[in-house]
Amino acid sequence: MQVKEAIEQRRAVKHYDATHRMHEGEIEQLMSLAQLSPTAFNIQNWRFVLVRDPQLRQQIRAVSWDQAQVTDASLLVVLTADLRSWEKEPARYWKNAPQPVQDFLVPVIGQYYGGREQVQRDEAMRSCGMAAMTLMLAAQAMGYDSCPMDGFDFDAVGKLINLPQDHVVAMFVAIGKGTKEAWPRGGQLAPDEVVVQDRF
Repeated sequence: MQVKEAIEQRRAVKHYDATHRMHEGEIEQLMSLAQLSPTAFNIQNWRFVLVRDPQLRQQIRAVSWDQAQVTDASLLVVLTADLRSWEKEPARYWKNAPQPVQDFLVPVIGQYYGGREQVQRDEAMRSCGMAAMTLMLAAQAMGYDSCPMDGFDFDAVGKLINLPQDHVVAMFVAIGKGTKEAWPRGGQLAPDEVVVQDRF
């Protein structure tokens, strides 16, 4: 499938075949593609929590407005981010780069994020958003449907997955075999309303 087709065909599907199981190879492929998502300074701050325990899925569904896709999709990915990834051995993010590149970039990481908690959080959300889109388009190309989700109690989910204190939950992506088509598109705004040339 071409990228254009995946973008055009991807929809937020709410109903899934609860009996369908993704093969381990498919999950590994999906996650390896997700890891190609961009992050600033290559800090790779996303952490993908694959919720596979049926009991845990039920508990998460209970704090997610009882949305069926939480339990019925083949895979539930809780996208989280390590807010402090920028200071955890930052040299490893550039270990394969030429030494002059390492010498320049590694110190800059700390200078950019140090003491800037809002920037750290903003970066986490940007990174997880890009990773979520990568997951959804990759799933579409693999013949799966998906649904991005934020309708849940973030604190309750954090407790259920033992979220570390220096991490944050960004969103879910449910992935599986849809059983009902998504609602018709609600209608896109006119391009001249959303595309701005140079200045507002």
